[in-house]
Amino acid sequence: KPQEKPKDSGKVTITKTFDFAGEEIKVTKEVDSNSKEAKSFLKQQEKLQAAAPASLPTVSGVKRPSGMSSLLGKIGAKKQKMSTLEKSKLDWENFKEEEGIVEELAIHNRGKDGYIERKAFLERVDHRQFEIERDIRLSRMKP
Repeated sequence: KPQEKPKDSGKVTITKTFDFAGEEIKVTKEVDSNSKEAKSFLKQQEKLQAAAPASLPTVSGVKRPSGMSSLLGKIGAKKQKMSTLEKSKLDWENFKEEEGIVEELAIHNRGKDGYIERKAFLERVDHRQFEIERDIRLSRMKP
């Protein structure tokens, strides 16, 4: 029942657990409650909540845990693995937020000093130089 979730702020906090180099990494992300990711997360939570009470066997109306197998199932539950690139991206995003340089980097990359801007400028200069040289070669060939 997603209506019962707190939607006062319009944001949903999603926490995912990954396995990276034998360590447990928890990634917390806030997304809009109307987004596709938030809706799928809420559906997964509903399925887990619905499956949890049904998994406990009942004997004469009393719920009993299934013993060692349930404990081993909880301990041995596989987590999603995180690649080195994903971990590096996560660390970089966290660093930018901690240092408060997100806006500064966005401004810097937009300006003349940005890598993409420099590459585009060099391509335009190279193309213009080629056209000038081509025009000179063609003008020498005609007479």
